[in-house]
Amino acid sequence: MLDKLFGNKTLAMIFLNLFHYGEVYSGLIEKNTGKGSRAVLNQLSKMEEAGIFVSREVGRTRLYQFNRKSSFIKPLKEIINITYSNMSIKMKEEMFKERMRPRAKGKEVIK
Repeated sequence: MLDKLFGNKTLAMIFLNLFHYGEVYSGLIEKNTGKGSRAVLNQLSKMEEAGIFVSREVGRTRLYQFNRKSSFIKPLKEIINITYSNMSIKMKEEMFKERMRPRAKGKEVIK
């Protein structure tokens, strides 16, 4: 649905990843979407130039997040939330494989 709205499937997947994780690096988006690094980096840089995303470097990794100062973010997140909330749990598990937070100490891994 988002790809039809924004005209680009890669951009739609980036929006969903940012919405899910809050802050994300390009390699994680590549893993989750199966898209090439050039396609992902092109969309990230376009959105950063437009003021939709902001980035910061942590070591050698560039982390991206929504620009909270942009007036477009609130309505954009509402649109993304509609798609995200209509996704099944199974679809979310398949799309967002990587954990961003460490597992709690002593918590067993469910397979």
